[in-house]
Amino acid sequence: MRIKEPYDIRDERFGAIVMNNVDLHQLTDECAWAEGPVFFGDGNFLLWSDIPTNRILRWIPGVGTSVFRADSGNSNGHTRDRQGRLVSCEHRNRRVSRTEYSGAVTVLADRFDGKRLNSPNDVVVRRDGSVWFTDPSYGILSQYEGDQAEPEQPCRGVYRIDPAGRVDRVVDDFNQPNGLAFSPDERILYIADSGASHDGSLPRHIRAFDVSEDGRLSNGRVFSEIVDAGIPDGIRVDTAGRVWSSARDGVHCFSPEGTLLGKILVPETVANLTFGGPKKNQLFIAATRSIYSIFVNAEGA
Repeated sequence: MRIKEPYDIRDERFGAIVMNNVDLHQLTDECAWAEGPVFFGDGNFLLWSDIPTNRILRWIPGVGTSVFRADSGNSNGHTRDRQGRLVSCEHRNRRVSRTEYSGAVTVLADRFDGKRLNSPNDVVVRRDGSVWFTDPSYGILSQYEGDQAEPEQPCRGVYRIDPAGRVDRVVDDFNQPNGLAFSPDERILYIADSGASHDGSLPRHIRAFDVSEDGRLSNGRVFSEIVDAGIPDGIRVDTAGRVWSSARDGVHCFSPEGTLLGKILVPETVANLTFGGPKKNQLFIAATRSIYSIFVNAEGA
């Protein structure tokens, strides 16, 4: 399926980022709830989670979709570390893991202060090798995306695993921390709060934090809000510092100052997104049952 000119331009700057001669392509519609896309440029393939069916799926250009891992621990978000290894958040196993070159799986974190994590959701890796992840309660709310359980942690936090393996909670005042991404210079960390997913009175915004060289966060503030279309879930940043966020009606693009520049409209609720392709200018969008793709005049950071 192709959708022509799927744009809602709110600021003239967005017109230079999108292209009227480019269509939105549906690559597959075989998912129950698609999440956590990550592109492997060296292998030219996309991986993503289908959380309820407990699978990681793979799409290869010209080949199509196949099962990459049949038992994913109800994985959600993925990224790659500085060595190119797959790093995953697993709802059912309530952990962050790393897939080694051999295929073996190493547990990076499954507890904090001796208690089990809630259900790690999304993850990014900084240049120094530290691993940052969010830990909302979505994976323990029901049996649909994990195993229903009572939380052991006193909050829904954001965590940092330092290169030596030490786990620290860096933020503890989110309702439901979700997607996260660093600015191109890694001096700002953006974190989505999707608390409004289950209570409309709770936040539906993205917060920004200044990041020190040693990994401390300060100066937390609201960067932007999804005002008219659901909640922010997954987020990514391009090389110009623009923040791209999932929403109910598609992908919202914000300037580095937090101004909504425009939207790429998608016919299904978007959960997550990532940049990929040979030039990092192909946006892959995980939206409910489907994966979509569109080329943009921007490159992923």
